[in-house]
Amino acid sequence: MELKTENPFQLFEQWLDEAKESEPNDPNAMALATADSTGQPSVRMVLLKDVDERGFVFYTNLESNKGHDLAENPKAGLLFHWKSKRRQVRVKGLVEAVSPEEADAYFASRARGSQIGAWASDQSRPLESKFALEKRVAKYAAQFGIGTVPRPEHWSGFRIVPQYIEFWQDGKFRLHDRFVFTREDSQSPWQIDRLYP
Repeated sequence: MELKTENPFQLFEQWLDEAKESEPNDPNAMALATADSTGQPSVRMVLLKDVDERGFVFYTNLESNKGHDLAENPKAGLLFHWKSKRRQVRVKGLVEAVSPEEADAYFASRARGSQIGAWASDQSRPLESKFALEKRVAKYAAQFGIGTVPRPEHWSGFRIVPQYIEFWQDGKFRLHDRFVFTREDSQSPWQIDRLYP
C-alpha cells in the first residue's frame, strides 16, 4: 500500500466510504477506550456520528460510565475494525465536548423514539426490571406528547482530537502495511511513518 495523501482525515473518509459498501452492519462502529482517574481502563462499542478535520465525534449520556471517565480523564482511544476490508484504524487523542449547538442539531436529527430513550435511560446505573424502563419511556412519551423533544442536559457529544492515527491493512504472510500519523497538538503538522508489521 502506498499513501496517496498526507491528510489522515481524507484517508480515513476514503476507507470509511469503502467500508460502507462491504460491511454488513454499522461501518461507523468503533471501540472507545477510556480510563478513570485511577487509570482503570474500560472499552465499549459506540457509533461515530461525525468526522472532520477537528476530530471524531460520538454522543452519549454524560452521566454514563464513559461520561464520568472522560470528565475525570479527557483522553481516549478509538479502534475501527472493518473485517470485510481486512483493515483497521487506531486513534489516540485528547477529548473535548462538542458545542451545545452541535449537540442540539444532532439530537434533533435522531428518531423520536431515540430522543425519548435519552430521557428515559439512566445509562450505566442499576435497573430493577425491563418494565421499569418501559414505564419511564411511557412517562416521557406522555410528557412530550406530539411536540418537540428537547435535548436533555445530561446528553451531549465528545470529540476526540487526534494526536495519533494509525492505518493498518492486512498483507500476505502477515507482512501488513502500517502507517502512522502523529502530531504534538491540533495546530501542528502531521508526521508520517511506516511501521514494521
